[in-house]
Amino acid sequence: MVKDEAMLPTNDYVFKRIFGRVGNEEITKGLISAIIKREVKKVELDESPILEKDLRDDKVGVLDIKARLDDNQLCNIEMQLVQKTNIEKRIMFYWSKLYSGEIKEGDDYNELHKTIAILIADFELDNLKTIEKFHTKWEIREEEYSKIVLTEVLELHIIELPKLIEQLNKNHTSKKDKVVLWSLFITNPKELGEKIMSENEDIKKANEELEKISADKHEQYLAHLRQKHIMDTKAVEEYGYLRGKEEGKAEGKKENQLEMIKSMLKEGLSIEIISKVSKLSVDEIEKLIKQKIEKT
Repeated sequence: MVKDEAMLPTNDYVFKRIFGRVGNEEITKGLISAIIKREVKKVELDESPILEKDLRDDKVGVLDIKARLDDNQLCNIEMQLVQKTNIEKRIMFYWSKLYSGEIKEGDDYNELHKTIAILIADFELDNLKTIEKFHTKWEIREEEYSKIVLTEVLELHIIELPKLIEQLNKNHTSKKDKVVLWSLFITNPKELGEKIMSENEDIKKANEELEKISADKHEQYLAHLRQKHIMDTKAVEEYGYLRGKEEGKAEGKKENQLEMIKSMLKEGLSIEIISKVSKLSVDEIEKLIKQKIEKT
């Protein structure tokens, strides 16, 4: 079983190598079927190349999994370890991009197909704090007549992995549910045990693929490269730097920036990483530090 955190499926590079690689359609089909709660009969994967520079960046959609299902339905799956600003808008953007990308100006709207967006998050979304269940499904419904769906072209699924652990601890969900088993596999495969693996062929295949990736030196290098970027980004996010930057029009902005930069430097983050995430240039960061030194 995999123990290295960088080689867990919560690393979006590893996730894509398992579920987004052409040849692994049966594995992807099992995951999607469990989440949308219907049997997917066919999956065609759009395997875009992953460049090493992409692992040091958060370029939109590079590590997402795009698939075409039976009936020409489209599906986008995103594994997200770090809580980004405007995560809800981000997933809707991915959905709209995939949905509208089906046609060109002048084409018939009948060419548009149902599009499913799936976000698997290793954190709790701020807007969903009051919802206890870990798997939520969203559609376009009328406010008073909630049973009436305006259109079925939009289907959005959000899985919050930390809530799953809470629900299992409270016995509010069962390990017999396939979406629970897949979520546990993504969190940490060793939690499932060999018995459950042997009883679930698609999850067993996913674990075998994970073991192959974990044994490959080059894959290990790329996974660790991505994990470093994830951890650097997560450290900055946890300091609330991006939120502080957006709210930083208020008086004292510069002082707040300095404190954040000092904290990040103490954590061992490079000025280049701080610059990339904060959107401040290296020169601006060095200037702020210099001003602070001169004041003291």
